[in-house]
Amino acid sequence: MPYASAQDIVDRYGEDRLLVLADRDGDGQADQDALDRALADAVAEVDGYVGARHALPLPGVPLVLTRLAVDIAVYRLAGSADVLTDEIRTRYEDAVGVLRRISSGEVSLGLAPTPTVSGGTVEMLSQPARFGRGRFRP
Repeated sequence: MPYASAQDIVDRYGEDRLLVLADRDGDGQADQDALDRALADAVAEVDGYVGARHALPLPGVPLVLTRLAVDIAVYRLAGSADVLTDEIRTRYEDAVGVLRRISSGEVSLGLAPTPTVSGGTVEMLSQPARFGRGRFRP
């Protein structure tokens, strides 16, 4: 499930920034393959953290995940375009920090957590034994 789109990147960073990050052939258009790859990488990274607490795919996309996915995708685009700035790196590190807190349950997405399955052990309870070795001797 995609958490963000190219339009989300434009909405948060602007068209000019997107072109700097994703116009690989200099034709004034963002390279769709580069965008798709960066957005897919962002989905995989978000799923890695969110999947620890919630069943995937999610029933909907919380807005916080869109913001985090945009920051991750921009970081991936910047690294491959050699335009990585401290601001982009900091936003990426902040996004990963929030994802870690989501994974640990410290931050909620507003969704019900997936119930955990036990280790597969079975426990049986019964009444205490009434007869047994050494208990009943004539």
